[in-house]
Amino acid sequence: MTVRIGRRQLLAALGGAVATWPIAARAQQQRPRSIGYFGATTAAAEKLRTDAFMQRLRALGWIEGQTVAIEYRWAEGRTEHFPGIVAELVRLRVDIIVPTSTAAALASKQATAVIPIVFPLSGDPLGTGLIASLGRPGGNITGLSNQAADLGGKRIEFLRDMTPGLRRLVHLGQCRVSRSYIRDS
Repeated sequence: MTVRIGRRQLLAALGGAVATWPIAARAQQQRPRSIGYFGATTAAAEKLRTDAFMQRLRALGWIEGQTVAIEYRWAEGRTEHFPGIVAELVRLRVDIIVPTSTAAALASKQATAVIPIVFPLSGDPLGTGLIASLGRPGGNITGLSNQAADLGGKRIEFLRDMTPGLRRLVHLGQCRVSRSYIRDS
């Protein structure tokens, strides 16, 4: 039995196959995005932070193992391991590096000028040389800063303006108690 296919049917079938081929090829070639998570301490010490990180990624539609691959690396508090860890992340060609300490961010900055680096928190990114300026960080690095070094004096100045008779100030922070005395100038 011979099946006859008309010229139009053949062209339609080939056209459909050709049209879907680039989509299928792209789907096969495209790898999931990858994040190099560079922890300065240990996985156990960073568990709360990594759990929050994963929760936010999921909320944004990024699912580990499906749409994103995360390469976790831990320095276990040993700064001498930083260059090797970041070199490995660069070799793996991760799409972004997330260093969890200022020292890890500095090591990342020294290792690559191409891969984007996003630090979750830095006390003084300008003073440590992570960025060129707060308004325009420059290069491939950016992140968040609590501005502790820059704003500490301004906060005390603000308190003095709000309470002119202030002579003593007790500051509670990071589970420590410290006392500061303010003198009139």
